[in-house]
Amino acid sequence: MTSKRVTRRTLLAGAGVALGSGAVTGFPTIWAQNIKNVTLRQFGTGVSNLNAVADQVKKDLGFTLSMTALDSDAVTQKAVTQPKSYDVADIEYWICKKVFPTGTMQPMDVKRIKNFDKIVPIFTSGRLTPSSSIAQGTAPHTVGFVEKQDSKTFSTKQTGWMTLIPTIYNADTLGIRPDLVGRKITHWKDLVDPAFKGKASILNIPSIGIMDAAMVMESLGTLKYADKGNMTKAEIDKTIAFLIEAKKAGQFRAFWKSFDESVNLMASGEVIIQSMWSPAVAAVRSKGIPCVYQPLAEGYRAWGGGLGLARHLTGLQLDAAYEYINWYLSGWVGAYLNRQGYYSAVLETAKQHMSADEWGFWIEGKPAKADILSPDGKVMEKAGAVRDGGSFEQRMGAVACWNSVMTEDRYMVQKWNEFIAA
Repeated sequence: MTSKRVTRRTLLAGAGVALGSGAVTGFPTIWAQNIKNVTLRQFGTGVSNLNAVADQVKKDLGFTLSMTALDSDAVTQKAVTQPKSYDVADIEYWICKKVFPTGTMQPMDVKRIKNFDKIVPIFTSGRLTPSSSIAQGTAPHTVGFVEKQDSKTFSTKQTGWMTLIPTIYNADTLGIRPDLVGRKITHWKDLVDPAFKGKASILNIPSIGIMDAAMVMESLGTLKYADKGNMTKAEIDKTIAFLIEAKKAGQFRAFWKSFDESVNLMASGEVIIQSMWSPAVAAVRSKGIPCVYQPLAEGYRAWGGGLGLARHLTGLQLDAAYEYINWYLSGWVGAYLNRQGYYSAVLETAKQHMSADEWGFWIEGKPAKADILSPDGKVMEKAGAVRDGGSFEQRMGAVACWNSVMTEDRYMVQKWNEFIAA
């Protein structure tokens, strides 16, 4: 099979297949004979490279999804320097800004994406609602499109060719141990309160960590950035000098890079306030330990990721990759991600795979009527709980900045490394 005309639309029209609800049947014979032999190699961070997704792909689509989980820096390096080693790149938009211009990935035809028109508009226009403001940093829509099929440069407007098909995102803030902090936490500047000396932590991923530092600096009133997501060298210098001063004063207990590190630091009580990801807070709570994802007056730092295709993909493998992406947006994965505290790019289809109580808790900010379970069946929240920060609109509507790649990125990384080594 070599024809690229066999898209998910034509397959569904001919077969009446409902993806995400069990084994797929009714594909054209030649597809059914060959699809089982396809293996797509995917890599990305541990946040979304989930074994359960690979298992469900095998069950629903028939082919094999081989996953590799790396940290953000390794993901960036692999995407650029080893383009033949993967088929699908599961990367964040700030990483896409570094990777896509190198030509190792191919733009995707939105006509082949069945639920394109249902994607949350943050990814297509930059605005949650028509009246929303566009947050600072590398907002996904600014690196989400290119002009045509062979383009490497980003388009300033929506086109028919996407760099990534969005899949997962969230609004990040500080996690706290309410039983140990001893007072209300309402601002980003609380991260550097001397009262928490030796009990605070910030994440050691330069492009993300410096954004948290910027939120702290503006909260303190120490520095007002023209654009936190694109600092000048002078602003970088001031931010790093501030971090080094706080580090030398003993403010930070650790600098974490992985989800598990952040969970262990908080669960052990070694750290009581830190940069954190929403599911990590839930993971601490699932151990019976109090932990809160704290809404803050200055708003959230957001991030988003998506699936991109290696430039070498053609023929049956390319068709399979489009099938996979369409399946990803068809609801099962979206519900799985929502149940972990992330958000899915097509909420409408995810809702169809969630109970009314789950949807009410995770998306609408309503009190849970029954215990809220994780995808693997563990109790994450007790009946009566309300999601930290409230509804989807409240949380994503309060995004102040996105994880970012700055014009002075190399200089920023160099200065960040000086901070870590200080």
